[in-house]
Amino acid sequence: MQRRAFLCAAAGSIAPSWVSAADSSGAKTPGPSILTHEHILVDFVGAASVSRDRYDLQDAFRVAKPKLEALRALGCVRLLECTPNYIGRDPRLLRMLSDAVGIEIWTNTGLYAAADHKFLPDYARMESAQALAKRWIAEYENGIDGMKPRFIKIGVNKGPLHALDRKVVEAAVLTSRETGLSIAAHTGDGAAALEELRIVQQGKLPTERFVWVHAQSEMSAATHRKVAEAGAWVSFDGISKSSVEWHQRCVEGMSEAKLMDRVLISHDAGWYQPGEPGGGGYRGYTFLYSDFHPKVDGWFQKLLWENPRRAFGS
Repeated sequence: MQRRAFLCAAAGSIAPSWVSAADSSGAKTPGPSILTHEHILVDFVGAASVSRDRYDLQDAFRVAKPKLEALRALGCVRLLECTPNYIGRDPRLLRMLSDAVGIEIWTNTGLYAAADHKFLPDYARMESAQALAKRWIAEYENGIDGMKPRFIKIGVNKGPLHALDRKVVEAAVLTSRETGLSIAAHTGDGAAALEELRIVQQGKLPTERFVWVHAQSEMSAATHRKVAEAGAWVSFDGISKSSVEWHQRCVEGMSEAKLMDRVLISHDAGWYQPGEPGGGGYRGYTFLYSDFHPKVDGWFQKLLWENPRRAFGS
């Protein structure tokens, strides 16, 4: 694939040492980097009403393109777009943007059971975990609008998990076992994360294929450590100006526990929102480079290059 060749070329062009530079805005450009949890288009209307007719593809492209260009200027070579099916997943848009900007953009398979199951289609309520997994495996094998999903994105509510949440996790485990794809799980709280981890372990899936998304929402550092010690990934995403101190404490806590090999960070930023004037307030993807970088300078290569490649594949 052209985009994969681009990533390899970008990775191969850096010097062996990790040399940081700064762009004209002062944001750090510490060699190539990967953002593991971002969004480009999200539609919160619900599974019953979501439709590509609700937005203009070219307008979404127009709004998103400069945000991604600013990110590419900082050295980002890959972005995992974590919008699931029935919330606005649109690989057509991702391919257009990837080709125009030069960032490899990954899409996903899976379903989102969080938000009290508002974004689950009717068939997900009726079918078994095995049937759902069959659908997701077919997307992996056949592609979605010409793009192959490169990870599984699911969402669950707070624990204890509802039966629908558990089914979605079980389907993800079955899909991962068949495809080798990692699971990025939007997770309501630490109790839900621990329950997901048990489902992963019961399904005989290697725990390193499980990513606990939104771990920063859980205040217990002991729970962060417990999931990481089991071999899973702990993702402190949602980083913004208002959360810098807390995110720094989360990362430092994992460093003190010698668990930095299991940590991911990202913005959970974006996005074009259908139905809003101009697509709504689209938040860009540069804060990690401009503001958070000094807080975790010594770990930046690990957090934004080494760990993402280990968690999701290179």
